Amino acid sequence: MHIARASVNDEVVFGLVEGLDQAGDPTPETNFAPIASHPYAPELVPLGPRIPLEQVRLLAPVLPSKVIGVARNYREHAEEMGASTRSEPEIFLKPSTSVIGTGSAVLYPSGTQQVEPEAELAIVISRLCKSVPAERVAEVILGVTCANDVTARDLQRMDDQWGRAKGFDTFCPLGPWIATDGVDLASSHLVGEVNGEVRQSATTGEMVHSVADLVCFVSDIMTLLPGDVILTGTPAGVAPVVPGDLMEVTVPGIGTLSNEVVLRD
Repeated sequence: MHIARASVNDEVVFGLVEGLDQAGDPTPETNFAPIASHPYAPELVPLGPRIPLEQVRLLAPVLPSKVIGVARNYREHAEEMGASTRSEPEIFLKPSTSVIGTGSAVLYPSGTQQVEPEAELAIVISRLCKSVPAERVAEVILGVTCANDVTARDLQRMDDQWGRAKGFDTFCPLGPWIATDGVDLASSHLVGEVNGEVRQSATTGEMVHSVADLVCFVSDIMTLLPGDVILTGTPAGVAPVVPGDLMEVTVPGIGTLSNEVVLRD
C-alpha cells in the first residue's frame, strides 16, 4: 500500500495511490483515492471517487513534529567526510519547516556556496512510542519513503553544530509517498541522481546501524509521535548542486523523489 498527501481542489487530504508499477512509479492508470481518516488509523477507507494522479498536487506525505537525522551511517560516506563511524548512532534534528514534497523547489540560500543533496531512506513512525524494544520495532513503523537531507556543507564545516547547515526551509524533501510494505529494509537499493547522473548508489544493508537499531536508539532518547521521521543516513558520493539542477532519490518499491534547485530570492 502507498499513502500520499495531496492538494485536491485546494483541499489537503491523505489518500491511497493505486495502480503504480512494481518499482513504485506511476502509470497512466495510477489514481489517488482520498481516505476518510488520517493515515495512522487502524483501517484506511477510501472516501469518494478515485482521481487520476496527474490531477492532484502531491505534498510531503507527512508533516512530522520532528525529523531525526543520522550522521555517518555508511562507512564510505564517513570516510569521504574525513570521519569514522561510531559504535552508537550520531543523531541531529532538522526542523519540521524544512520539509517539502516531491516537485517542490529546494531554495538555494544566499549565505552558502556549497549545497549538497544526500539521498536517504526515511522511516515514518505510526504511533506514539518510547523506548521501543527491538522485537517491537515493526509495530511502530508506518512505512518508508525517500528523503533528501539537503546540507549547506560549507556552513556545516564552519559551525560546531549542524542546525543551520541542515535546517534551512526546503532542506528536507520527502516523498513521493509512503510505502507500507514491499520494501526490504535490510537490502533496499538507494540511488541519488543529479540531472540524470548517478552520484550515490548503495543498499541499506551497508548501513552501520540498522533500521531497528535506529528506532530503538532514538526512541530511548525522545518520545516519537505519529508522522515523525527518522532519516537513516546517506551513502558516499555527495557533491555540490547549483540552481537549475534536478535532484532525484529513488528506492524501488517506493518510487522517485524529484526536486529542482532554485536560487532563493
